[in-house]
Amino acid sequence: MVSEAPPFWWRKAGWEAWALSPFSYLYGRVAGHRMKTARRASVPVPVICIGNFTVGGAGKTPTAIAIARAALDKGLKPGFLSRGYGGTLDVTTLVDPDHHRSAAVGDEPLLLAREATTVISRKRVEGAERLVKEGVDLIIMDDGFQSARLTLDYALLVIDTRRGIGNGHLVPGGPVRAPLAEQMRQANAILKVGDGSAADAIIRTAARAAKPVFVASTEPRPLPGFAGKRVLAFAGIADPSKFYRTVETLGGEIVIERSFPDHHQFSEDELADMVKEAKDLDLLPVTTAKDAVRLAGLPGQAAELLWSGQVVEIDMVFDDPMAASTMIDAAVENCRTRRLLQK
Repeated sequence: MVSEAPPFWWRKAGWEAWALSPFSYLYGRVAGHRMKTARRASVPVPVICIGNFTVGGAGKTPTAIAIARAALDKGLKPGFLSRGYGGTLDVTTLVDPDHHRSAAVGDEPLLLAREATTVISRKRVEGAERLVKEGVDLIIMDDGFQSARLTLDYALLVIDTRRGIGNGHLVPGGPVRAPLAEQMRQANAILKVGDGSAADAIIRTAARAAKPVFVASTEPRPLPGFAGKRVLAFAGIADPSKFYRTVETLGGEIVIERSFPDHHQFSEDELADMVKEAKDLDLLPVTTAKDAVRLAGLPGQAAELLWSGQVVEIDMVFDDPMAASTMIDAAVENCRTRRLLQK
């Protein structure tokens, strides 16, 4: 799912979605059956999964980081488990942010590895077992809710309130990853991010299903002297428009926008074009932390763009300061119960 999502996924369902509905039906049957019946392996530590209903970004990575920081505050040793989307390594790997590049391990794992022990693995169970060997006592999975490989002690589904679930259709007619009823059944809680209204229907469904709904927002870290700057903003993330809104919130004047697919590996020509545009128009290049880690360590135009530009870092901030702690406590208790039942 590294490629760019079709724009019609995020509009009201039109002819494209309905034309693909037979394929969406088949996809949904398979995905739902797998979620419902798959035999899941267990590991001896709590597992928290940060997922979402749809393909594409909703804020899973900053949410995972926020929960890891809360775990550290509680005296735990959290570790991240990621599939390593966008990376080429297909073996279970302990990520070293000082050694690995995003082309090998993916961009999100590099961000996670700055915070805590991080393992990438196409085999979730193998990756979880590696984290246990590394001494981790809480596993935080970045994505993987629908993969049905590992027993989860707490599943938090993140939903962006501006995008919601798009047109509501399942892949390939829309962005939904599995039947909503099954996803909701297996979720422990929902995290509503932002102040939009596109997720209202899902939130009502969650409330009827007695699922806790937490609320959070993404907050950019302050950039002294940034307000009023004329910028070239570029992003290769699932929803570049979210980044552009953040730049404007910080006071930047966007003169040029350059959007790329999620996890995009920039070509030298693309980078050279942006460097030239920024110089010709006296603009400050601005990008996301995810894009920055893909550029880090690369020679030539990538180094020039990073050196001359500005990286916007964001944090996930829960409305309830105890929200992350509550989730961790629930996962620990669910793990304890699970292990007693397995004896």
